[in-house]
Amino acid sequence: ATRTKSVDVERADSGIGQMAARKWRNRASETLSSLQAWEAHRPCTDCGERDLPVETDMQNCNQRRADLCEKCCKRRTERKESVLEFVNTEASYGEDLRIIKEEFYLPMQAAGLLSQEQLLGIFSNIQELIDLNESFLEILQEEIDQAFDQGDVDLMTVCIGEVFLEFVNMLPAFQTYCLQQSSSVNMLNALEKEKELLRIFLNVSQNDNTALRRMNLRSFLMAPLQRVTKYPLLLSRIIKATTEYHPDHGSLREAKSRIESHLEHINMKTKQEGNTWTLRSFRQDSKKKREVINIEMRETALKTVGWLREETRFVMEGSLQLAQPPDGQWVKKGSKTLKFQNMQVLLLVNMKRVSESSLESAEPGPVKDAVLVLIRDKNNGKFHLLREPLRLSNCIVSTDPDCDDTFELIEIRREAFVFRDSDRARTHHWFRQIRRYSRELGSWKKRRNALPNIMISTPHTRP
Repeated sequence: ATRTKSVDVERADSGIGQMAARKWRNRASETLSSLQAWEAHRPCTDCGERDLPVETDMQNCNQRRADLCEKCCKRRTERKESVLEFVNTEASYGEDLRIIKEEFYLPMQAAGLLSQEQLLGIFSNIQELIDLNESFLEILQEEIDQAFDQGDVDLMTVCIGEVFLEFVNMLPAFQTYCLQQSSSVNMLNALEKEKELLRIFLNVSQNDNTALRRMNLRSFLMAPLQRVTKYPLLLSRIIKATTEYHPDHGSLREAKSRIESHLEHINMKTKQEGNTWTLRSFRQDSKKKREVINIEMRETALKTVGWLREETRFVMEGSLQLAQPPDGQWVKKGSKTLKFQNMQVLLLVNMKRVSESSLESAEPGPVKDAVLVLIRDKNNGKFHLLREPLRLSNCIVSTDPDCDDTFELIEIRREAFVFRDSDRARTHHWFRQIRRYSRELGSWKKRRNALPNIMISTPHTRP
């Protein structure tokens, strides 16, 4: 009987006293209250703050936005609107370009109203701008469609800055068009006074062609200028609505800086050519000023080598110290005996196009040529080429353990140059890049690992 009573007691409380059970229930209640309080003031997924409203209107805010504070929810809405504005205005700009070509250029060409030279003078590189716009808009639209397909209703995965930087080659095309705009308008005015049929065609088109929205040809010809000056404003709106933790934030700022630098460069070129008009000016800081100088140097280098812009890649550019040793014994004496001068150096690579599209750069073709362009800055906004470009196919690049802060470039049967950077690590980076492209050019270098041939006769070849 005693044993049965003991068992009943154990079944009644399972070894847990009444005080312990009460404490357990109180602790569970406190934990539940804490979880409910955290849920009511959970941190925002964008900014981490805990100012979320306790009640969320699911009709006005979807489940994804239920984890956002009011400030970030508003910011995402503004960012989505800014991204869509960027894409939609790019599409509208493309429609204006299409009108220029199909409603003006082609009819005038078919009717023989103007010669081909006159058409080129008025419409400049409009076809290049059309091709760039179509490719740019296609990638932008793919980004938007992919985001919606993945359920990203706020378009947070759309990276406008990265796409813009991939199409940065369209900026020189705008530059070409803008610099010819003044002469194009003057030519159109002169031809309209001279040719009655042209004047009749332009008047009838403006009044009767509904596609033109009662706008004349001069208004449509201003579309590229208006578009290129609007890019910084559109990018600024997206940057303002994009948190600094977003992966596209840095690219957006860089894209804005690049376009502003190109606009300043276009203004500088127009002043040099004596034109009175300028594009919208932006405040210059030291970084933008350096970028304008870099643009000018790239233009000088491209003009010197004569390559197509879409086939040219600027691998490296910057300031290097250059010396020309009198003989091949300078290594034993040390680099301190050499007289160095500051030089702007650009490493250009000519890549063979793998397709007809000049924008398909995901898989570049083989290297056709590589050169070093040496530019001396005269500190007056103009540049002077030290000499003709150094073709790496005719050069030997080497370094010596005793002078690891320099590297030597020997042009076969001609001259030798010693380069160095103020930073030793950057000197080594320059050496690796130049040696890489030097080895890729010339079959004899591939066989001999880019070592100099014993039959090469040059007074600067090391023993």
